[in-house]
Amino acid sequence: MTPISLEAMAASIPDGAMVAVPPDNSIPSVALAKALIRRRARGLRLVGVPISGFATDILIGAGCVAEVNTSAVTLGEAGFAPRFSAALKAGTLTVRDATCPAMHTMLQAAEKGVPFMPLRGLIGSDILANRPDWVVIESPFGTGEKITLLPALHPDVAVFHAVMADSAGNVWVGRRRECATIAHASQRSLVTVERVVEGNFLEDERLCPGAINATYISGIAIAERGAQPSALLDEYGFDTDYVMQYARAAKTEAGFAEWCAEHVFDNQAVAAE
Repeated sequence: MTPISLEAMAASIPDGAMVAVPPDNSIPSVALAKALIRRRARGLRLVGVPISGFATDILIGAGCVAEVNTSAVTLGEAGFAPRFSAALKAGTLTVRDATCPAMHTMLQAAEKGVPFMPLRGLIGSDILANRPDWVVIESPFGTGEKITLLPALHPDVAVFHAVMADSAGNVWVGRRRECATIAHASQRSLVTVERVVEGNFLEDERLCPGAINATYISGIAIAERGAQPSALLDEYGFDTDYVMQYARAAKTEAGFAEWCAEHVFDNQAVAAE
């Protein structure tokens, strides 16, 4: 598979697309999020798997997002996600509240090719009042037990970062198997990688368990340190200072615009529309 440019990858994601993104501890592609901001994407419907973090917050701040379907949006130790919180207060963002098991269950249903899957643990929670698409039924096996059915979730695009791709188009994510789940559940998977190497991971006993088959990969772009400030396995660690600096700057719209101009547009003027 021949790598494409980061900007071409961002251009292939249409406005309004449902985009699945992993959280900060599971190699999100911050590089592609920034490229989407530069192309001024609009109306994206983000799926946080199972929560959302830095990449989601900067996309919201730049006005790229219409809806978030996730169990949380947080910057972890840096506190609340400032642009998510601001959009929520302003009423400019639709939030489909969920739980971590629910997000995984809906994607696993799509992964397995079934229309829905049951999930325990939601009965008695007020979250059901906010999710009319989740249905409570009585067990069909006559036990009288109630259980919740969740519909399969099929994102248009899965977006994540990986350590490397091979010349056959397989990508290696190590233990981050939720990246495989969203790749299997989505119509397309776009992956930024640190590097491309010769060979075939599926023929290597050590690398094969951590690889996602090229069958599920639609495009690859090289983006060195493309997950930063998030960590990338043992390649580089989480940049706490960077995220703390962002959290302080993004408390205000003006502060976010200044941060975005410096860190996304390389000091070109920018403002959320």
